[in-house]
Amino acid sequence: MNAPVNPKKLIKGATGDWEIVVGMEIHAQVTSQAKLFSGASTAFGGDPNSHVSLVDAAMPGMLPVINEECVRQAIRTGLGLKAEINLKSTFDRKNYFYPDLPQGYQISQYKSPIVGEGEVIVDVPESGETITVRIERLHLEQDAGKSIHDLHPTLSFVDLNRSGVALMEIVSKPDLRTADEARAYVTKLRTILRYLGTCDGDMEKGNLRADVNVSVRRPGEPFGTRCEIKNVNSIRFMGQAIEYEARRQIGILEDGGAIDQETRLFDAKRGETRSMRSKEEAHDYRYFPDPDLLPLEIEEAWVEQIKATLPELPDEKKARFVADYGLKPYDADVLVGDRDAADFFETVARGRDAKLAVNWIMGDLAAFANARNVSVNAVGISAAHLGELIDLISDGTIYGKIDKDVLAIMVEEGGSPKAIVESRGLVQVTDTAALEAIVDEIIAANPGQVETIKTKPKTIGWFVGQVMKQSGGKANPQVVNDILKAKLGVE
Repeated sequence: MNAPVNPKKLIKGATGDWEIVVGMEIHAQVTSQAKLFSGASTAFGGDPNSHVSLVDAAMPGMLPVINEECVRQAIRTGLGLKAEINLKSTFDRKNYFYPDLPQGYQISQYKSPIVGEGEVIVDVPESGETITVRIERLHLEQDAGKSIHDLHPTLSFVDLNRSGVALMEIVSKPDLRTADEARAYVTKLRTILRYLGTCDGDMEKGNLRADVNVSVRRPGEPFGTRCEIKNVNSIRFMGQAIEYEARRQIGILEDGGAIDQETRLFDAKRGETRSMRSKEEAHDYRYFPDPDLLPLEIEEAWVEQIKATLPELPDEKKARFVADYGLKPYDADVLVGDRDAADFFETVARGRDAKLAVNWIMGDLAAFANARNVSVNAVGISAAHLGELIDLISDGTIYGKIDKDVLAIMVEEGGSPKAIVESRGLVQVTDTAALEAIVDEIIAANPGQVETIKTKPKTIGWFVGQVMKQSGGKANPQVVNDILKAKLGVE
């Protein structure tokens, strides 16, 4: 039975409403020093074909040997996705021919993957919804090499440095209904992988990329024919590709045509998808068990050992931040999206006003971070120094614009906020006698404003501003207010 359709998620076509259906196949490079079946390095940026063993180059007689660390990382990821860990799995050969696949086949997992069904809880900022995306499977497979076509007018080159690098293919159910949901899902999944330390999520290096399956249907009808958009390595491009492809399919169907199941590429410059080849089915790859690799059998005790080492994951950390620090769910969600930022916040907030801490981190400090395109913990201010600044605000040493000025000095020049305040004479003035002298001077110089305040008491703010200006922003506003009310007879 179909679930109720949310009207806000539908696309208006010329002939009525349509629903997008999206499923994702995420290819995440396993964080490991060596490849899946060889001891060759996985380091990024080496000279072409410098990280290639005889196994990676498919030399005759070379046999694959499974890398235990890659298996551990796959299990760790499966546990982080609340998924079933299959204690027995098998490797298969996926046969196809391409210049950067020297074996003529890819070693993958087909019928018996290492990880079964799981789920990812996703907060979608644009709609305010929380959705559950079901994971169908996670399997291990080796990456292919890279074909290079732009170094010679008539020749292509092949770099096998990536050949044999371990990938986790994480396949979702077709549970996504908008481009926003797809972006939020990949963002959340990448965050989980980074917390686990199983993939660095660097999309620019190709360490995380997605095949996006898109189809459209009338609300409540069966799934339509899907097209697969290959190797999208940007979350922003992912959203653009989904929206364009959905519109393309709707246009074809509304004109009376049919969707051909095919593989497509996204052209980021043109903002459109284009046909690559007809979509292969499983039988086209002629899967069969790899005769060089025995079934992978895992002991339950090892799985439990790995489970015991898992860190606090984003969902648990968010719940704790809301419960222990009184943060709003949105603020907690933003913080836990970056593990280093979350740790930074917790160091600052411990023993202090957590709401004040999060306001500074997500406000002024985030502005500096965004301008430098870095995380808040990498701006150049230590958690200890930001905490010290918050202490100076809380105990009334500084106030108002001065605290922002001190933060700017800390970012540009470094140093302790306490030392900055003392060396530059920025300590808040609370001396009543000194402030009364300033107030008396301003009252004497502005008799017209004094008359106005008798009928418009709210204009006392003008006097407060004048005192703050004359004191260089160092006057305590509350003390100034009390003095003005007493001298001007304002309740």
